[in-house]
This record gives sequence, C-alpha cells and structure tokens, in this order.
Amino acid sequence: MTHNTDESKRWIALTVLCLGVLMIVLDTTIVNVALPSIRSDLGFSETSLVWVVNAYMLTFGGFLLLGGRLGDLFGQRKLFLLGIALFTLASTACGLANSQVLLVTARAVQGFGGALVSAVSLSLIMRLFTSPGDRAKAMGIYGFVAAGGGTIGVLLGGLLTSAFNWHWIFLVNLPIGLAVYAACVALLPADKPLAVRVKLDVAGAIAVTASLMLAVYTVVHANEAGWLSVQTLAQLAISLLLAIAFLVIESRVSHPLMPLHIMALRNVAAANVVGVMWAASLFAWSFISALYLQRVLNYSAMQVGLAFLPASIPMAVLSLGLSAKLVMRFGIRIPLSLGLLVAAAGLALFARAPVDGGFMADVLPGMLLIGLGAGVAFNPVLLAAMSDVAVEESGLASGIVNTSFMMGGALGLAILASLAASCTAGLAAAGADAVTALNGGYRLAFLLGALTAAMAAALAGSFVRTRMQSPPHHESNG
Repeated sequence: MTHNTDESKRWIALTVLCLGVLMIVLDTTIVNVALPSIRSDLGFSETSLVWVVNAYMLTFGGFLLLGGRLGDLFGQRKLFLLGIALFTLASTACGLANSQVLLVTARAVQGFGGALVSAVSLSLIMRLFTSPGDRAKAMGIYGFVAAGGGTIGVLLGGLLTSAFNWHWIFLVNLPIGLAVYAACVALLPADKPLAVRVKLDVAGAIAVTASLMLAVYTVVHANEAGWLSVQTLAQLAISLLLAIAFLVIESRVSHPLMPLHIMALRNVAAANVVGVMWAASLFAWSFISALYLQRVLNYSAMQVGLAFLPASIPMAVLSLGLSAKLVMRFGIRIPLSLGLLVAAAGLALFARAPVDGGFMADVLPGMLLIGLGAGVAFNPVLLAAMSDVAVEESGLASGIVNTSFMMGGALGLAILASLAASCTAGLAAAGADAVTALNGGYRLAFLLGALTAAMAAALAGSFVRTRMQSPPHHESNG
C-alpha cells in the first residue's frame, strides 16, 4: 500500500484497520470479567489462572516486532488478513475449550494473530498518513479505539458471562472476525512486498519470547517450588541467559528485531522503561481488581463490567482529545508524569479496599483516578518513544514500546499475582478467614502496583525530555 491512495480510501482503510484492532483489544479486557467463571469451570488455581491472560500477552509481545518484518517480506495486506484469520480461528477454539491446556494454547495462538494485526496496523497507518496533521489525527483515532475497546470489552464480557457463559466471550469474535476479514478483502488495496527480501530475525524472536515465558512460568510457580529453591533459581538463570543471548543476537544479525542503537536514544529508552513499569501495575490491577470485586465483594459478572466504566470511559475519552492538547501545551514530560502519579493514587486507594467495601466509597474513587491518569499518560508515553527517532524508524519505535507494554504487563501480572497468593496463604495459615486472607493478598498487590506506578512517574519526570519535537528525517536527536 502506498501513500498515494486517495483521501477517501485512506480514511476507509483506517476504519478497517481500527476494526481489526478493536477486536484484539476487546479480547484483552473481555477476559478479566470472566476469570472467576473460567477458574471454577476448568479448575484453575489462583496463580495458574494468570496464564489465561499471560499466554496471550507473551506471544503478542514476543512476536509484535517480528510481525512488522513479516509484513515487509510478504506484504502488509496479506499479513493483516493472516493475523485476522488466525485470531478468529483461535477465538473459536477458546470458546469451545473444555480443558486448561486447550484454552491456554488457543490463547497463545490468539496472541500471535493479534501481534500480526497490531504490527501491520501501526505500519500501515504510518505509511498511509505522512503529513504530521493527518498522522496525529489517525494515531489519535487509533488510540481512542484501543482505549475504547477496553470499555466495550468490560461491558460485553459482563453481559455475555451473565446472560450465557464465559465461552461466549470468545465465540463473539467469530462473526466480528469474519466481517473484518471480508471488509479488508474489499477495501484494503493490494500492496507489494519489498523487492529485496530482508532476513527474518527468528532467533531473536524465539530467544526473547522464551526468556520471558520462562521468567513468568518461574514466578507463577515460585510459591509452590519455593522462591530460593534450586528449581526456581535455575529457571531464572536460564531465563537470564536467554535474555543475554537475545542481546548478542541483536548485535550481530544484519536485520535485528530490535536494533540496539535505537535504545541508546534518551526518550526511547526512558519511555520503554516507564512503559514496562506502568504496564506491570496496570495489567495486574485490571486482573486483580476483577477478582476482588467478584470474590470479595460478591459482584456478578455484569456488575463487574459496570464497575469498570468509571475507569474505562475517561481512559478512552482523554486518550483521544485532552491528552494530545496537554502535550502540545506542556510538552511530553509533565502530562506523562502527572498521569502516572494520578493513576498511582488510584491504585493506592484500592490498596485500602476493605472486605465489606462499598462501591461509592471504596471502588469508584480509585477507578476514576486510574482512568484519568491512564488516559492522560497513554499518548505521551507513545510520543516519547517515537520523538527521538528518524521517520523511517518510527514504526519500529512504536513496535518496541508496544512490546514493552505487553512484556511488562505479563511479568508484572505474574509477580504481583504470585505475591498476592503467597500473602493470602500466609494470612490463612495465621488463622484469617478465607475472604479476609484473599483481600489481604489483593491489597498487597494493589500497594505494590501503586509504588511501581509512582516510580514510573519519577523516572518519567527525571529522564524524559520536556519539549515536544518533530521526528527528524535522517538524523537522530539523541
């Protein structure tokens, strides 16, 4: 696809791309509301339940950058269609799953399909919209769909789980996927792959994904095996060696998945570290707060979906309008730091949530602050990650920060859920009743999430550039 596509077709193409992205984002949040139902139906333990989320996040994050390379090799349109097809088929398998293994495996395939769609979508938007004004508007719409999809997912998850059962949160993707695929075939113009085929950094993708999957697996099972056991320490050591191998591979291959020079740029490096920490707290909060509402406060699935609206709606609305205006007025650093601090305050409020909590006093304030903070911080962290790079590397930079979000979210969720489970077990052993013990574990996770978000705010305030700048064409502002 070229940027000579006429005006109307470019915006129609953006609509189709956003529909595909909407389905993927929808499936990330729609699962959280149904987690307790999935847990009881398929017999997941409190800690192994994180794999329903992490199997998706790890393959998504691990293959997001590789998806961009595959698009260069085989054509963006072909990869988008392949990603939609894989995601739709995997969603059907999830909906029909009757065992833990089948559900987790299908979720991993969903993540791979989602990575292809997301990577190609970002690349297509960067190529379709070359003027700064159109590109900013297109990215704003893309960001709004990504955040708004979370709102729809939470509501739809509650509705489908309450009216039918958890299987339908996945089966609903079948008609959506078919419609998106048909629209893509009809509306997206054909493109040509690169004449000179680049080599795929498959080894790099395998090394980084294996490293993170092993790290998450180790953390999830550390409570059972023992945090200082030979098994845990050996697995962490292997994970570290795989991470080192990834860096070695990236320094030597001709077409690296993540060129190391790009991480030497100040804003890129800072934005990715901040993104990892922010995602770690946000994903863990989303997962654990759904469990808190259902298992401690006894909310129904539909009530959980409605309870998330005060966070989801501000997150979506602010990411579309006010966030961009704040960046233009104050630069990147202030909105990013302020947004993260507000969200950290919301997480801190959840850390004091009582066993007999009420919605107005104990749920709503934290939801509002997290929604406001995340909505303000979303665009600045993406802009920070892309502000120092040349135009031809902007797609790569956006892919790297999206990968950081997914990987940070997966590791953060695994660590905080595992620590919460350990705290719950300790409180139960000390004589606390089941609900009090559960709540104690959740409160610890919320507190650690708040501290992580606050540290991310401090890092953003210290290292991210204040000014908003246009990316250079052929030189870097490192």
